[in-house]
Amino acid sequence: MDLQYQLKAGSYYLYDMKEPPSPYTGERRFRLKTDTVAIAFDRSTGELHQHGNPTRIQSWATGARRRLRAAGAIDIANDIVVVSGPLPVEEINKCLGISGYCRRLFHRLHALPHGKFPKATPPRQGPFSQQQSAYGASSAGRRPTH
Repeated sequence: MDLQYQLKAGSYYLYDMKEPPSPYTGERRFRLKTDTVAIAFDRSTGELHQHGNPTRIQSWATGARRRLRAAGAIDIANDIVVVSGPLPVEEINKCLGISGYCRRLFHRLHALPHGKFPKATPPRQGPFSQQQSAYGASSAGRRPTH
């Protein structure tokens, strides 16, 4: 499977890009729709284990840690990390496509932008930009002419 997330209308959609689009609509069927995405991986190696809905991923991680601890693999259990929230789609897709990328994501997590906001663009300078009246001239520092 060649999985990829896309952000549409404030929700994350997971698609299998190997699946052909519908001949009628031109759209692919999505495998998952969620408001936030969670990723479970090994902190030391960056190996991706699970991704998807945060509730399901947290549940999987809790069960996996419990089984590993019961088997005596405490260090391996403590190495499982779950990151969730509105992450940038590009970063999520890199975790799916690049082996070990989750580790890099984890180290840069504090500096990542909110995943659902579009990238900031500078404000447009038009005829009615900041501090301009309806006639296009700046009214800052002028006296009224009545």
